[in-house]
Amino acid sequence: MVGRLRQAGVTVAEFLPSRAPLSMIFANLRNHRKILVVDGKIGFTGGTNIRVDHCLKLNPVFPVACLHFRIDGPAVSELQEAFAIDWAFTTKEELQGPIWFPALERCGPVLSRGVPDGPDEDLDKINEMILGALSVARKRVRIITPYFLPSDSILDALAVTAMRGVEVDILIPVKNNIAIMNWAVIPQLPHLIKKGCRIYTSPAPFDHTKLLVVDSLWSLIGSTNWDPRSMRLNFEYNLECYDEELSAKLDTIIDEKLAKATLVTLEDINARTLPARIRDGAARLFSPYL
Repeated sequence: MVGRLRQAGVTVAEFLPSRAPLSMIFANLRNHRKILVVDGKIGFTGGTNIRVDHCLKLNPVFPVACLHFRIDGPAVSELQEAFAIDWAFTTKEELQGPIWFPALERCGPVLSRGVPDGPDEDLDKINEMILGALSVARKRVRIITPYFLPSDSILDALAVTAMRGVEVDILIPVKNNIAIMNWAVIPQLPHLIKKGCRIYTSPAPFDHTKLLVVDSLWSLIGSTNWDPRSMRLNFEYNLECYDEELSAKLDTIIDEKLAKATLVTLEDINARTLPARIRDGAARLFSPYL
């Protein structure tokens, strides 16, 4: 894609390319952020990739559904800052001045804050934010993620949150685009179900949405998956948002997805064959790299 873009006259740079042998040590430190800023004034972020699979109108072989957001107001400058830092790191070119960072007036009711995360000084920000949100949840926690392999600390926090009487709903795809991920997820589910969490699986198309809504008030949107790669290795970007109206809209989207989903039960998990359990357990061993 880099060659094709350059042939088309597009200025493009690669973030930590790892084709050369000496650069292979950076192969797992990828930039997973999804940031688009137009004229420094309009921003877009969420889970959508720029690829054929994410465009259902093109009838891709493996269709992907996702959720993306338009951002207006001062929060756009935070998206632009995250891009500028990555661009400077990659190209040594600094993006400064009103062309890149125009004055932005507050608009809309949503209070939001950009949260960069990565294997640098921003390490564990998202992990800590999720733990903080779960610790103060009072009524309901709703999670949608395509990859669900959270750390032990988050698994424990989810279990304790449910044990406190908070409704915890987690929606994951019934069939993952990565087979080993599909298998590795299963062994951790019985513990959560026993503690009161509700696990649902969504039918095709593969749901790539990344969303966390707490108490119909606070939401976390952006690029982070609930897996070790996103939490520890990737450079990610999210927005935490405080607004009841936005949360209500997101709850409606979640309700629509849950209406089509299937509840996972202990009986379903225990009914697996012995070879399937061995396969899933073996896949679970690779979870730090998934």
